[in-house]
Amino acid sequence: MTDIARKDTPIDIDEGDSGIILEDVERGLYDFKDEEREEDFFKVDEGLTEEIVREISETKHDPEWMLDFRLKSLRIYNELKVPKWGPPIDGLDMEKIVTYVRPKTDMKASWEDVPEDIKNAFDKLGIPQAERESLGGVGAQYDSELVYHNVREDVAKQGVIYTDMESALTGEFEEMVREHFMKLVPPTDHKFAALHGAVWSGGSFVYVPPGVKVDIPLQSYFRLNAPGAGQFEHTLIIVSEGADVHFIEGCSAPKYNVANLHAGCVELFVGKNAHLRYSTIENWSKNMYNLNTKRAICEEGGTVEWISGSFGSHESYLYPTSILKGDNSHAEFTGVTFAGKGQNLDTGARMVHIGKGTSSFIDTKSICKSGGISTYRSSVEIRSTAEGSKASVNCGSLMLDSISRSDTVPAMDIRTDKADVGHEAKIGKIDDEAVFYLMSRGIREADARAMIVSGFANPVSKELPLEYAAEMNNLIKLEMEQG
Repeated sequence: MTDIARKDTPIDIDEGDSGIILEDVERGLYDFKDEEREEDFFKVDEGLTEEIVREISETKHDPEWMLDFRLKSLRIYNELKVPKWGPPIDGLDMEKIVTYVRPKTDMKASWEDVPEDIKNAFDKLGIPQAERESLGGVGAQYDSELVYHNVREDVAKQGVIYTDMESALTGEFEEMVREHFMKLVPPTDHKFAALHGAVWSGGSFVYVPPGVKVDIPLQSYFRLNAPGAGQFEHTLIIVSEGADVHFIEGCSAPKYNVANLHAGCVELFVGKNAHLRYSTIENWSKNMYNLNTKRAICEEGGTVEWISGSFGSHESYLYPTSILKGDNSHAEFTGVTFAGKGQNLDTGARMVHIGKGTSSFIDTKSICKSGGISTYRSSVEIRSTAEGSKASVNCGSLMLDSISRSDTVPAMDIRTDKADVGHEAKIGKIDDEAVFYLMSRGIREADARAMIVSGFANPVSKELPLEYAAEMNNLIKLEMEQG
């Protein structure tokens, strides 16, 4: 993203000996938590040192090249400064973050074999039910490691590889991982990319062979349960020429009175004339610092679609990037964020046009209430080689009170006059007449306002599978009913 000096002041929070205490909405089923007994979990010490990185690598049985990569990333992390483009993250103290927490259980292929307490956690989130009803494959990560993974037989017979990153790294796909791992998001990209390279753990590896069309979605769900911990999963998806797949990621964490950190990484490689839809609902609690990095590259005629819902977290840096390398490649980003009390969400999208005849479309919605801050950043770069390209950016903000704040920070770098580029931004508020109309039909005011906000966010919800659209609308309702 463009390096824009921070202008936001820190959100007022109460600090005590136990860390950061933030007021959070009651998030129902997402806020359950399980006590992590020492005998059931392994974790490294707080902080970030070479000894800790080596311990993580040894625990995970990394090949030598991955240990070298981790140590190199650690050196880069120590050299780089915190990025200046986003809100301040002064409340995040890496000396108090545990970078690796692992349940003392192997990954299971049968749901019945998963430890009862972890199984109950995912049962409450509806993961097994979703698998039975509508998913081609499921991975479930608890803290730093996957505890369950399974792929439907008919999907596997198509030659689709869907497994955890550790199995791919230490098995027959090691060379494919080595060829692609952190090539789109190098550790030098920014400080938290380097952090990810040093301590990454868990995540998903997907390979779709040429011409294969996966008719039902694949899904990974990440649950961060441990207080004061970080989650650093890595998602690597390779979609070969002419292939098609939809991948869904869900995330959640219970609320604690100490800071948690999410610094995952997503790398998407979309081949010639291939299509990938990547959908995610990030549903963190408000003690979370969400510093995620996502990037895709499209070859000739390839298409990537991002569908993104960002809820929860104290502060977020999230700017999915699409690199349109091949001629006539295409990218779309459709996203919604909801910033409530005590939240500063700095999100957006970036499109880089390199090939001829490339096209991109960004459509985002941001919602603010109770003093929340939402900053939208877009970056559209059309290089001199991208003649005949088209780009369109449309961002809308809905302000629910007079104490919240919404900013739009667009950046466009156009290096050819043979391109068509447009940008539109709107900020509005809920129409009182619409609220009155719904109330006259017997709907409570809070429900009426929630319905209007859900309608505003409809461009995202209509693109999600039914269970995720229902989750997003439920999160909006919860935010609207409480502070």
